[in-house]
Amino acid sequence: MDFTGKNVLITGASRGIGKATAMAFAKKGAKVGINYRSNDEVAQQTLAALPGEGHQLFKRDISQKTETEALINDFVKEFGQLDVLVNNAGISIFHEIDKVDFDHWTNAWEKTFETNLFAVANLCYWGAKAMMETGGGHIVSVSSRGAFRGEPTKPAYGASKAALNSMSQSLAKKLAPHNIYVGVVAPGFTETEMAKETLTPAERENLLRESPFKRMAQPEEVAHAILFLASSEAAYSSGTIIDVNGASYLR
Repeated sequence: MDFTGKNVLITGASRGIGKATAMAFAKKGAKVGINYRSNDEVAQQTLAALPGEGHQLFKRDISQKTETEALINDFVKEFGQLDVLVNNAGISIFHEIDKVDFDHWTNAWEKTFETNLFAVANLCYWGAKAMMETGGGHIVSVSSRGAFRGEPTKPAYGASKAALNSMSQSLAKKLAPHNIYVGVVAPGFTETEMAKETLTPAERENLLRESPFKRMAQPEEVAHAILFLASSEAAYSSGTIIDVNGASYLR
């Protein structure tokens, strides 16, 4: 896979899967736009770590509707055109129905859908418009195995990812005549920096038992699947959802 001369925008790209994906694209010759919401220091560190030249930071809170259009406009202004959009940014809020009050419940649903679905839908809209003007492109969104197996402690998360899957497959059909290819990667639990910082030993042990490989996914493994779906070789795989969960959940 060669992305020389391609311009790639990745949301939530300062850490974790987004950072690994930015690194992978940069190593393959792409110019990368790193979208992040607030942590300037971490974003600058990620930018400095990318091989190659021409990469840039784009600080925008994509949960805000007007920010999605502004992000795409900023990117196109700086890079000239958008070839690949990777919708990676997402949030996860615990809201167990038998343990939280109604305000917590409704807030979790609203916040989760704002970032995990509505922001992605809006970015797909503006991103696709930009791609139509230049002959096409690729859109890859990061979902979750939770879309299929359920998320009892955070049902809004599972529901938002299931909706993201359905939306992506609808767009794959609609955007095909415009030479825009749409794919989804659905990871299991991934061993990001944040996970290492927040997991208790017991939680980590439970996660390790979920996969017959007795380990969690590495961010680079998820990034590899994203790059495949963003490549010209994967054009006829438009509409595909790739599971990257170590056989922890099979469908």
